[in-house]
Amino acid sequence: MRVAAVLTAVLAATCTLPAVADPANAACVEAGQQLRYVVLFDRGTSQTQAQTEITASCGTTSVYYPQIAVAVANGDPDFGDRFGSDRAFSAQAAGKQAGAKKADETTRAPRRASVPSTDRTDEQWDMAMINADAAHEITEGSRNVVVGVLDSGIDATHPDLRAAVDPNLSAGCATGKADTSPAAWAPGKSAHGTHVAGTIAAADDGKGITGVAPGVRLASVKVVDDTGHIYPEYAICGFMWAAEERMTITNSSYFVDPWLFTCSRSGQRVVRDALSRAVTYASGRGVLNVAAATNENVDMANPPDPSCRVLPAGLRGVLAVSSVGQDKLKAGYSAYGLGVIDVTAPGGEQRRGHSDPDSGCILSTVPGGYARYCGTSMAAPHVSGVLALLASTHPGASPTSLTRMLNNQAESVPCPADYDLNGTGTQDAYCSGYAPYNGFYGHGLVNALAAVTD
Repeated sequence: MRVAAVLTAVLAATCTLPAVADPANAACVEAGQQLRYVVLFDRGTSQTQAQTEITASCGTTSVYYPQIAVAVANGDPDFGDRFGSDRAFSAQAAGKQAGAKKADETTRAPRRASVPSTDRTDEQWDMAMINADAAHEITEGSRNVVVGVLDSGIDATHPDLRAAVDPNLSAGCATGKADTSPAAWAPGKSAHGTHVAGTIAAADDGKGITGVAPGVRLASVKVVDDTGHIYPEYAICGFMWAAEERMTITNSSYFVDPWLFTCSRSGQRVVRDALSRAVTYASGRGVLNVAAATNENVDMANPPDPSCRVLPAGLRGVLAVSSVGQDKLKAGYSAYGLGVIDVTAPGGEQRRGHSDPDSGCILSTVPGGYARYCGTSMAAPHVSGVLALLASTHPGASPTSLTRMLNNQAESVPCPADYDLNGTGTQDAYCSGYAPYNGFYGHGLVNALAAVTD
C-alpha cells in the first residue's frame, strides 16, 4: 500500500505541488497533454485515500468507484510511470500510439425526416429461426425487465424504440463517469447501438420490424465514442451504471480497445483486472451480462498466451455469443472456442454471388429507418432478448438461474462435418466438442418460444 506522505516527498523533484492539495492549481497538472487512466487500488481503499494518491502523482480524479476500488484519472503522459505502471494505464495513449481507429463505416446511416411505416417483419428470418414470433403469442416481455444496451447510443426518437427506451435509466460514459444528460447517451456518428436495440425490443406495432422482447424496457448506455473507440474506462462505467440501476441484462456488442486479446502484461493486466471487478460487481447486483464473441474468426479458447482474454466476452460472469447465418452454420467471421462460447444466435452472413448479398444479414432499426448488418454484434442482442423473455416469465430469477435455463433450452447444433467455406480444400476453423456442447455453438441456438413456455 502506498503511503501518500512519503510518495509526495519522493515526487517533489518531478512535479510541482501546491501547499494545499488542489489539483486544479498544480503546475504539473496544467503542463502537457492530458490523458485518461484506469487506476487500480487495493480493495477497501477509501475515496479520500484514492484521491490523495492520484493527486500526489500529479493527476486529477474523474471518478472513483469504491465498490471495486477502481478510479478513472486524468494526467499527463508520465502519470502512469509516476503512479506505477502495474496500477495505472491509459488505453487512450496506447490507442493513439497504435493509430486512430475509425468508426465502422457500415454502421453509419443518414437521418431522414420520417421513418417508413411499411411492415417489414416478413424479412426478419432471424426471428423465425429462434421462434420469436411464436413466443409473442404468449408474451412479449415485462416492463419490469430492463436491458442495458452498452453501445454507441440509441435513437430514442425512432418510432420502433420510442416506447422502449427509458431516459431515466440512460447515461453516457465518454469520460468514464456516468452522464445522464440526453446528449450524452444519444447516438453520434454510429447507428450500431440503435440497430442492436431494435433487435432486442423494437415495437410490435405492425410497422417496421419487431424485436425479440418488444414488451421490455431499454437503457441507452453509451460506451462507444464518436471515433469508434471503446476504451476500458467507458466499459467499466457502463457496467457500474447498470449495476447501480439494477438492470436485468446488459448487452455488449464490442471488444474493449486497444487490443483484441488483453493479456497479463503490466498495463493490460490493469485493464483486465479493473473490468473483471466491474463485471463481477454487476453480477453480484443481479445483472446478467451478455457479450458478442467478436468478428475475427479466432479461437478464443486458444489465445496467444494462456493469460489472454477477449474483453468482455472472455470474462467470468459474461455470457459469450457466437453467430450463425441463415443455414445455422457458424458465420465465417465469428470467433469461437470450446469452453468460452455459451450459446449461438443469428448474426447473419453475406450471401456470396447473390443479387442482394446483404439479404443474409440482420434487418433492424437505425436512425431514420432500417438497415441490414452482419456480425456477432447482431447475434448477441438476440440472446439478450431471449433472456429478457426468460426474466419476464421467471421474475426474481438470478443471473445464474437464467443462464442455466437458457443453456438447457437451447437447440443443440453439432459441429459441421466440413467447414471449408470457400471450397479451397482447407478448413476455415476447427470445431471441437460434441452436439450438446461445442466450440462453435456452445450449448446451441437460443429459443425464444422455450423461454416463455418451458
